[in-house]
Amino acid sequence: MPDTARLRQMFEIGMHHLSPVSTTIMSGDGFEIEHLVFKTAGGESVRAFLTRPVGAVGALPAILLIHAHGNRYHIGASELIEGRPALQSPPGPVFAAQGYISLCIDLPCFGERQGQSESAATKAALWHGRSLAGQMLGELTSALDWLAARPDVDAARIGCFGISMGATLGYWLAAVDERIAAVAHECCFADFARLIGSGAHVLHGIYLTIPGLLEIAGNGEIAGMIAPRPQLVCIGDLDPLTPKDAADAALAQLRAAYAASGAANSLMEIRETDSGHVETPAMRAAVLAFFKQHLG
Repeated sequence: MPDTARLRQMFEIGMHHLSPVSTTIMSGDGFEIEHLVFKTAGGESVRAFLTRPVGAVGALPAILLIHAHGNRYHIGASELIEGRPALQSPPGPVFAAQGYISLCIDLPCFGERQGQSESAATKAALWHGRSLAGQMLGELTSALDWLAARPDVDAARIGCFGISMGATLGYWLAAVDERIAAVAHECCFADFARLIGSGAHVLHGIYLTIPGLLEIAGNGEIAGMIAPRPQLVCIGDLDPLTPKDAADAALAQLRAAYAASGAANSLMEIRETDSGHVETPAMRAAVLAFFKQHLG
């Protein structure tokens, strides 16, 4: 079992606090949109969007959506309400129709935080002995704090969802934060050592660089720390970011962890042999069914 305390330190859990500053409520088609602004400890503004069903009462299940990368730095948190080419449709309205509150924040270098490039931010963090991925995870933990404290959210029923960058950050976060009751991720599950061996790691963003991570655990082992909580893995065998051999290695570790915890039935997989780095209709249907089963 990987060293949880060491991983939490690497992932900078509890090191990045976001404070809410303002909220503007807008109307969607059958759902409400909250345009939120948070502040980091250093005073940087962080945009976020939240969607919720119109007229919903009581404490609802919630989903923390982690946006993707895709070299589309302008999207960020707006993925929740506007979507992106790799997704079937914007997730926020769909989740709201299913009865969920959903939150997505601009991660560093994305959305309205494009003032510093990913390369510059990564180098600066590494020179300080930290990582950009760690900052992202630390901020996501703070966003989760805020989401769980809302009176209209059932803190025992919070899920996490993401594609690509959002997928990796999603299962990393769920591995070290048990408040994530269920996690579904798409198009980014592979063993990093296998990626390095084949050279495929060059396709991944520099933000993922966390010195010493592979000395602690592989991706399959990290995702295995989520067991026995429910997890849905969606991948396509034609995805260059998740080559078949690297996915096989990670999945073998993940299945072993769930079997060892007596929770093999809590692990679900959607694997498409003719699909690449994109959400398919089958993946979207599986995600909605997964959250309905495990969040209600």
